[in-house]
Parts: sequence; structure tokens; C-alpha cells
Amino acid sequence: MTDTPAALREAHHADVSGGWLRPAVFGAMDGLVTNIALIAGVGGGGVSAHSIVLTGTAGLVAGAISMGLGEYTSVRSANEQVAAEVAKERRELERHPEAEARELSDAWVARGLPRDLADQVAEAVRRNPEEALRVHVREELGVDPDEQPSPWAAAVSSFLCFSVGALIPLLSYLLGSTSLALALTVGGVGLFAAGAVVARFTHRPWWAGGLRQLLLGAAAAAATYLIGMLIGVQGGLG
Repeated sequence: MTDTPAALREAHHADVSGGWLRPAVFGAMDGLVTNIALIAGVGGGGVSAHSIVLTGTAGLVAGAISMGLGEYTSVRSANEQVAAEVAKERRELERHPEAEARELSDAWVARGLPRDLADQVAEAVRRNPEEALRVHVREELGVDPDEQPSPWAAAVSSFLCFSVGALIPLLSYLLGSTSLALALTVGGVGLFAAGAVVARFTHRPWWAGGLRQLLLGAAAAAATYLIGMLIGVQGGLG
């Protein structure tokens, strides 16, 4: 059997241009940390289980809506900025095609291409206006005008993943438990699992990704718990 070259055995690259992975990861982590911290804070203040559920549910709904709207606005604004720069580059190519071709050639020479070859390639690209536009945008802006992230994909993935993440530390209360320690433990397990899953996308050790997220969430929960406890104690003294 003929050996397959190592490069051909490699799996295809992950799709990083669709605009869903970053907001999904950010949404899930933010949902987990936000509601773990909220539950720890109000739980540290000594409120009832009902109040904790109410606070956590309000945090879930408000946070999910905020994340979805924020991601949509952010990605949409970034895409509009790219579109404006692409339009500007198109005008420059129409008005000064020779100067733009020379600029492209200079960029390739700076990367080590011989001047003659760089000039030939830049001239060949110039003859195809649409390809010239794509090449110039990639070289000058560092983006691909044909592969911009979807604001809807970002918004929906962020909304859903925040909701799921924020629900996890509430699960034990929704199932009838009144133990703050159990809720925080469930939230910690969720943080570790989410970090481990994300590590699969980035090729980091799963345990390192999980432990990092667990420690960050624990720090947030400890801070809000102490603040809630201090406010609760002061309120009781008053």
C-alpha cells in the first residue's frame, strides 16, 4: 500500500470564518460565570432558595438578550466597516490601477519575491478587477471580503450558549434542592466541562482548559460570595 503523505493525512482545518465559535464559547462561559457569581453573591447574603432562583432566572434572561444583541451589533458594525474599506479600495483601483499594482508588487518584494516576478503577478492580478480587489483587501486589511462572519450566527449562538451556561448552576435549585454548595458544585462541573470542550477546538490539553475555567469561575464566585456575605451581615446588624 502506498503511504499517504503526512500533509494529506491531516484533517481539514476547522471553519473559523462563520462567526459562531467565538460568541458561542464566550456566551457559554459568560453564562456560567455570571450566574455562578450571582448565585454565590445572593446566597452569601443569606437569601432564600426562591430568591436565588428568581435572581438566577433574571440573570439568565437579561444576560442572554444582552449577549445576543451585543454580538449582533458588534459583528454587524465590523462587517459594515470592512464593506466601507472595500468600497474605498475599489475606488482606488478604478482611479489609480498602476499605482495600486505597484503597491502590491512592493509588498510581495518586501516578503522576498524577486522584483520581476512580483511585477508580473501584480500585473496579472490587475487585469481581473474583482480578483485584484480581493487580493488588495487581503494584503492591506488582512481580511477576506467574501468570508465575513454572520451577525445572526453570532447573535443566535451567543444567546443560546449563554442561556445553557446560565441554566447549569440553577439546575439543582430547579430540581428541589436548597443547597448553595450543591449549586456551586454543579456550576463548577459545568465550567470544567466547558473548558475541556473548548480545549478540543484549540488542541490544548482538555484538563488544562477545564482547570483554567474552573479556577476563573471559582475566583469570581468567591469574590461575590464574600461581598454578599458582608452586605448580609451589615444588613442584619442594622
